[in-house]
Amino acid sequence: MRIDRLELEGFRNYAREAVGFDPRCNVICGENAQGKTNLLEAVVYLSRGRSPRARTDREMIGFQEDSARLLARVGSREREFRVQADLYRGRRRKITVNQVPIKTNAALGDVYHTVLFQPEDLYLIREGAAARRRFLDTALCQLRPRYAAALAGYERAREQKTRILRDFGERPDLLSALPEFNEQMIRLGAALIQYRHSFCLRLAEYAAVHHRECSGGRERLELQYQTVSSIEDPGAEIGALADSLRRHMESRREAELASRLCLSGPHKDDLLVAIDGREAKTYSSQGQTRTAALALKLAEREIYKSAAGEYPVLLLDDVLSELDPKRQEFVLNRIAGGQVFITCCEEDRLPNLLGGKVFHVEQGRIS
Repeated sequence: MRIDRLELEGFRNYAREAVGFDPRCNVICGENAQGKTNLLEAVVYLSRGRSPRARTDREMIGFQEDSARLLARVGSREREFRVQADLYRGRRRKITVNQVPIKTNAALGDVYHTVLFQPEDLYLIREGAAARRRFLDTALCQLRPRYAAALAGYERAREQKTRILRDFGERPDLLSALPEFNEQMIRLGAALIQYRHSFCLRLAEYAAVHHRECSGGRERLELQYQTVSSIEDPGAEIGALADSLRRHMESRREAELASRLCLSGPHKDDLLVAIDGREAKTYSSQGQTRTAALALKLAEREIYKSAAGEYPVLLLDDVLSELDPKRQEFVLNRIAGGQVFITCCEEDRLPNLLGGKVFHVEQGRIS
């Protein structure tokens, strides 16, 4: 998968820019706040339909602009695609693939995938469960469109249930709708658990290899998917998972009414990470947790390659500057074979090492 050309108009600090990329390595150089990350954000947005940074589309429109346009010419699965997003202030965006409007963000996963690695991802192991769920959801929404639909439906049902729990004191009649949203959460939650379990098995396999290689064979990385306590086998059939979720939710009914919170469901899942048998979040050093985070991201890339037959577009946003020389070399030795974008403040040995092009960004202009 590769981005051959990207055109931006009114996007962030880019008034109007068009640039062609190398199919191997693209090094984006420039001082801070010049637009390097904005460029990567555009590439990611066109693959996912949402930004890794902005909460709303309006935030990505230039300050003096009423609209923004992003256009990528993409090569994927021996086909050529034209992906375009038009963003507006005050009205709905429009995204098309080869001039055909898409209905959901998940449809973009049929065009190309991206793996974005940012400095904050190096703290993925140390953060709370929400960060690791977000990692799983982001990967699975690109990989499996049905997962994206199930996740969206689950979150809608959970939002409705949360409103009922919050407001039933003033409006007791709202409780009559609670069983309906409980059943929606149970049905869709069972699908989420099954997808996450399968993905985590493959993630554990690939990540263990990467971590072992980066640590020189001295450390063993283990991953375990943790979901609702009543579920003994997250790989069970959907019906069995739904039955377990239903029992767990019924056992938490009084606690949910008392706390007015949704206490049962896969929205509380986690990915447990252990190094040499010890919980990495609590006991591992900073270097160990960074190596584990690297292993997770590289494993995500390998899973996409296995599923699609091609490497996804890999974007390293100022990550290398956060790593010591050993880990830099480890990453650089494993990113061949697919298109890579690397942002940095200064030119270094990367272009010579990897081949490709070097671009300079200054105040929203690319040269």
